[in-house]
Amino acid sequence: MKTVILCGGSGTRLWPLSRTLYPKQFYPLFEGHSLYQRTITRNVGHSDGFVVVVNHEQYFMAQDQFQELKLAVPVTYILEPEGRNTAPAIALAALACDPAETLLVVPSDHLIHDVSAFKTAVVRAAKLANTGALVTFGIKPEHAETGFGYIEANGEDVASFREKPDAATAAGYVASGRHYWNSGMFCFTAGSYLSELAAHAPAIHVASAAAFEEARGRVPLKIDANLMRAIPSDSIDYAVMERAATPKVVPVDMGWSDLGSFDALYGSLPKDNEGNTLTPFAHHVNARRNLVVTQKRLVALVDVEDLVVVDTPDALLITKRGSSQKVKDVVAHLKTTQPELTHVHVTAHRPWGSYTVLEDSSVFKVKRIVVKPGARLSLQKHKHRSEHWVVVDGRAWVTVGEKSFSLERNESTYIPIGEVHRLENKEDRELVLIEAQVGSYLGEDDIVRLVDDYQRP
Repeated sequence: MKTVILCGGSGTRLWPLSRTLYPKQFYPLFEGHSLYQRTITRNVGHSDGFVVVVNHEQYFMAQDQFQELKLAVPVTYILEPEGRNTAPAIALAALACDPAETLLVVPSDHLIHDVSAFKTAVVRAAKLANTGALVTFGIKPEHAETGFGYIEANGEDVASFREKPDAATAAGYVASGRHYWNSGMFCFTAGSYLSELAAHAPAIHVASAAAFEEARGRVPLKIDANLMRAIPSDSIDYAVMERAATPKVVPVDMGWSDLGSFDALYGSLPKDNEGNTLTPFAHHVNARRNLVVTQKRLVALVDVEDLVVVDTPDALLITKRGSSQKVKDVVAHLKTTQPELTHVHVTAHRPWGSYTVLEDSSVFKVKRIVVKPGARLSLQKHKHRSEHWVVVDGRAWVTVGEKSFSLERNESTYIPIGEVHRLENKEDRELVLIEAQVGSYLGEDDIVRLVDDYQRP
C-alpha cells in the first residue's frame, strides 16, 4: 500500500495562522509538529511509500517537514502549479503508481485522535479495495453538523451521497444511524480508480494522463502549468464516487476532525481546569473556555469567556467561540483591501530558508534573512531597489557583478539597483544576515531571476 497525501488545502478559516504560502497543514499546531507531519507518522506502519501531491510553492516545506521526521521510507512528490480539485490530484498520483498498487488517499490537514481505530479501518478498506471496490471512510457523527457532506450506508454498501444539509435534515441523518460524515479519505487500487475515472469523467482522465506523461521522469514530478489548467476541475466525490457502480464505505469512530475552524481547533487542544487552552504565553484571570493561540507575545485575558484570540506579528483575530466560521468573511474582505495579509506571514519560508520583515515603509524595508546550510538564493537582480547586507551569524558567500567574495560576522556589502547578485551559504550551519532595501518599489515580485536551483520562474 502507498499513502497519497493531498496537500492542496488553503485553510482560510484558520486565518491569520493559515495563509496561502503557509497553510494550516504545515503550521506546528501540536507539540511542535504540523498536521502534515502527524498524517505521515500515523500512516508509516502500513505504507510501503508515500506520494505527496502539493502546490509547487509549498514543495520545499513538504520536503523539509518530511525530512525532519527522519523516516526511511520512499516518497514521490507531485507538484501542481495550481489546484484543480481532488479528482485530478488523485489521478496524477495513481498514474505515478503501478495499476495493482493499493492507494490510501488522505488529506494532509485532518486530525485523528484514535490512531488504533484508524489503522483497523485501513486494514478493512484495503481488503475491500483489493476486490476492485472504491472505498470511502464514513465518520460516525458526533452531532448534527451542517458543514459536512454525508454518506448514507447499508452496512458497507453506499446507498447515497448527501450534500451539506440544513440543521433539521442533519439531525434526521444522525438519528437514522445509517448516515456518516464524509471524511474525504479513500482506498482503492490505482488501476480501479483510473478505470472508473475514464468511464465517468473521461475529460479529466485524458487531460491528467497528458499532463503526467509530459512530466514523467522529472524529480520531483512537476506538472506543466498549461497542461494543468487544461484539466477540468472536479472533486473525486462528484467525478467518480457518486457515479461508481458499487462504492463501499468503512464506518469508523476515530476522534476525527477536519480542523475547519477555530471552534474545531478548540475542541482538539488540551485545556486547564477552567476550559482555557494551554499555552505558556497566555495568562487568565477569572477567564473561562477561551482559545488563545500566540507565538511569543504574552496574551492576558481578564473576566472574559468563550473567546478566540489568535495573535500573529502582523494580524490579531478576536471572535466569540461559535462564530469562527465567519473568519472567511474577513479573508474575503482582505483579499480586496490588503491581499498580502492573506498570502504570507511576516516570516516567509523559502526553499533556501526564510526571511522576516522587521520594518516596512514606502521607501525602505528591513529583513532578517536565514539561509539553510548548503543553500543559495537565485542569481538575480532588481529593477527598483538597492540592498545592503550585514552578516550577523555564519559566513556568507556573495556574488556582486563580476566579483565573488566571503563575508564574516559584522561585515557588510552593498548591491546597487540593477546589479546581478547572489547569496550563498557553504557552511554546515545557518547563515543569518540583516538586509536593508531602499527604493521606489519594494514588492517581492521585483526579482529578475537569471539562474535558480529550484526552477522558479
